[in-house]
Amino acid sequence: MPRPKLTLCDYNAQVGEALANMKAMNKVIRLGVPVRQ
Repeated sequence: MPRPKLTLCDYNAQVGEALANMKAMNKVIRLGVPVRQ
């Protein structure tokens, strides 16, 4: 396992970015649903 810390940091960064994108999408969906109904 070469540089496990670097790999872990990259993984955490990707997970954090994915969670941020999910939160942003959820906000857009929540704002869009009441308007469509």
